[in-house]
Parts: sequence; C-alpha cells; structure tokens
Amino acid sequence: MPKFMIERNMPGLGKLTPDQMQEAAAKSNMLIRELGSEIKWIQSFVTADKLYCVYVAPGEDVILEHARCADIPADKISKVISTIDPSTGD
Repeated sequence: MPKFMIERNMPGLGKLTPDQMQEAAAKSNMLIRELGSEIKWIQSFVTADKLYCVYVAPGEDVILEHARCADIPADKISKVISTIDPSTGD
C-alpha cells in the first residue's frame, strides 16, 4: 500500500501540552479504527506551527476523510516515491 506524507499547517501546535497531544492522538486512533484497515498512521513530527504525518493508505481520499472527521487540516499530501537514509550512501 502506498505511503504518504501529510503537511498540516497548525499555528501554535508546538505549544500544546502532553495531555493535549495525547488527546489528539487518541481521537486520531479512534477515527482510524472507524475508517477500517485501509489507513494506518505511522508517525508524526511536530514543529512550532506544522505537523508532518506519515500514513499508509490506498489513496488520498481516505486521508482526506480522516482529516475531515478529525477536524484537522491536510494542506499538502505527497505520495512517497522512495526513502533514503545514511546507509544509502554506503
């Protein structure tokens, strides 16, 4: 199944408390369970004003539905073509 990187513009995100982050993650997990096995949240990276999320899904449509239900933006969705890391250079 394809992997996607989602960029979410969320001003003030970096100021959320650990409890607020836990609540948001729990809501996302619940919605993913409701959407079924077509979508899987892999990891997210929090910055001051953006959230970068990695998901596995059959297409952008289910990612957009998850964002709509969670009431969070999905400003840019990019399909991951390949990955590299330091071992790629060896």
